[in-house]
Amino acid sequence: MSVPSRPSAALLESRRSPLMVFSGQSNRPLAQAICDNLGVPLGHSTTEKFTNDNLIVHYEQSLREADVFIVQTFSNPVSDSIMELMLMIDAAKSASAGRVTAVIPYYSYARSDKKDSPRISIAGRLVADLIQAAGADRVLTMTLHSPQVHGFFKVPVDHLSADLVLSEHFRGCVDNAHEGVVLAPDAGSIKRASRISRLLDCGLAMIDKERVSDTEVVPRSLIGEVDGKTVFIIDDEISTAGSLVETVNIARSMGAKDVYVAVTHGVYSGPAIQRIAGLDVTQVASCNTVYVSPEKIEAAGGKLAVLDVAPLFASAIANIHTGASVSTLFS
Repeated sequence: MSVPSRPSAALLESRRSPLMVFSGQSNRPLAQAICDNLGVPLGHSTTEKFTNDNLIVHYEQSLREADVFIVQTFSNPVSDSIMELMLMIDAAKSASAGRVTAVIPYYSYARSDKKDSPRISIAGRLVADLIQAAGADRVLTMTLHSPQVHGFFKVPVDHLSADLVLSEHFRGCVDNAHEGVVLAPDAGSIKRASRISRLLDCGLAMIDKERVSDTEVVPRSLIGEVDGKTVFIIDDEISTAGSLVETVNIARSMGAKDVYVAVTHGVYSGPAIQRIAGLDVTQVASCNTVYVSPEKIEAAGGKLAVLDVAPLFASAIANIHTGASVSTLFS
């Protein structure tokens, strides 16, 4: 299996409704890369912030009857990113766009998917309601922290996976990757780790741990064998890297030979970069669903790698636009 190839421009042009891709301010490099893979120009829009902190969005070209895709990842500042996306959706609908798809490579509020303490909001559902209220006709996203967040939407949701990208990366940078072990950092990651272990045809292990707070994790035991092996740690995201430090330290203490890390979303907030720079790990890779600045890459001491998922998003957008199946991208 491999990442889908660039979609045919002739196929895209066969649709009567023109395909138009626009970007918010959170991750324009990814949006541009998606357009490069599609062979279409990135649409022109501007976002301004008034002195009272209000945002205004303006499209600089006609959207009438167009099939519009708006790329906006929920990265820092998250609240501004969400508000900008809602304004862009609303403006597109007001401009008579035929259909509007919110392309959200990283849906950060997917972590707030349940009421696990009294008197809190299930923010993942609330943000989904806001996006739909703004007028989104469908949503395209990648690697939700909890798959059940898919069910918070009443519009169609295409949920992409980066598993093929991550497994191909490991296969390309590690000799005899099939002799290694994929390590799930917790029980919630075991299903995904199992899929990647099958793609690599290698072993599987898991750490049993308890999350005490947003920043504190208590490991209890390791299930599986990592002694003398190359270990591939898989997770959906890295935020402050506190959980990652614990996972790597456990793998090392159990005799892991080399440790590679790959996640879909590299948020790298707070002390994450400093922790990674001092971590006994060969490489930490993340996809470009969240923009990682050159300054962060340099500060991590050469340990960070950024994997490109633009071809995958481009293929999904092409299939949505032409009415083809998105699930075939993973068969």
